[in-house]
Amino acid sequence: MSYTEVPGAQVPIRMWADPATVEGVAMQQLRNVATLPWIQGLAVMPDVHFGKGATVGSVIAMRGAVCPAAVGVDIGCGMSAVKTSLTADDLPADLSRLRSRIEQVIPVGRGMHDDPVDPRRIHGFPAAGWDDFWGRFDGVAEAVKFRHERAAKQMGSLGSGNHFIEFCLDETGAVWLMLHSGSRNIGKELAEYHIEQARKLPHNQGLVDRDLAVFIADTPQMAAYRNDLFWAQEYARHNRDVMMALYQDVVRREFHKARPVFEPVISCHHNYVAEETYEGVELLVTRKGAIRAGSGDYGIIPGSMGTGSYIVRGLGNEASFNSASHGAGRKMSRNAAKKRFSTRDLEEQTRGVECRKDSGVVDEIPGAYKPIEKVMEQQRDLVEVVAKLKQVVCVKG
Repeated sequence: MSYTEVPGAQVPIRMWADPATVEGVAMQQLRNVATLPWIQGLAVMPDVHFGKGATVGSVIAMRGAVCPAAVGVDIGCGMSAVKTSLTADDLPADLSRLRSRIEQVIPVGRGMHDDPVDPRRIHGFPAAGWDDFWGRFDGVAEAVKFRHERAAKQMGSLGSGNHFIEFCLDETGAVWLMLHSGSRNIGKELAEYHIEQARKLPHNQGLVDRDLAVFIADTPQMAAYRNDLFWAQEYARHNRDVMMALYQDVVRREFHKARPVFEPVISCHHNYVAEETYEGVELLVTRKGAIRAGSGDYGIIPGSMGTGSYIVRGLGNEASFNSASHGAGRKMSRNAAKKRFSTRDLEEQTRGVECRKDSGVVDEIPGAYKPIEKVMEQQRDLVEVVAKLKQVVCVKG
């Protein structure tokens, strides 16, 4: 589908979703974003829904300004996936042992490693730049420096909420490994610190929504935020890289007779800021619940844990600021899902998937999400499908 334009105060709102189907509070958030004096464009993905701070599924392009709440508290959250040489014929009938082995090696929920992971001890992990990355922790906000040990131990851990690790099959029967996570607690604390700093600045006092407080270019506050933001985005990527390497080690051990080979890893952020140029103008592009889909860019668009996911290639549509959706998108809140669905519903909707089926993950039930097929249909001009995946194992925090 092509986009629909909805009038906005400073810029039109380009929507790859039917405005009539978007919840009123989310539309109001988008209208509020469109009032910002610094905004150059606003694109809305088909998985759009109300979010804390700013709308999930929004791409906000601003000139000389960035809104920390629009990035969100899970800075650098994103996806990684890798195709393997394994096929469905290599799999045992019972996948519970594989799920158990993954959970033993990669901490989930609020868990962390007993000791920081040394990437130089992980088979094939590219450890170049590791010491430099951690050395730059000395330059982040003083308010979070006491979290250094925790950040080091959480590196290579999953987290909770909608984060997951999956073992998938594509339509040819090939096995893919996939995971979804971000910058863990250190990203959250950096985000919350800077959001609070932005709210205090004089130029933000007259905004229609205090959550949209921004930092402005060429100020000490912007410099400090950019430093911490880009460090946290790097942390998130390293976190996924470490987990994927640990995951591959599990698969090597569990399928040692098949001698699995792994193709290059596909990785993409979907909560982040990038410096990009459109029509000759340098912009700060914030993708909150959106991936970059420049021409030829590989990306990952997951559905819920009982449905399926897509590996995609970007078509380079500049009207969307080279973006696409980050997933199916919620159609109801976590609290609403817990009230609406039972563990029996969860068992039914995740039939055939080796995963948790208890009350602790009812809020992640497929019925709480939009149909991923419809989301993909609405962005045919943003991405092309490379592979469709169906999970057979799903690990949740």
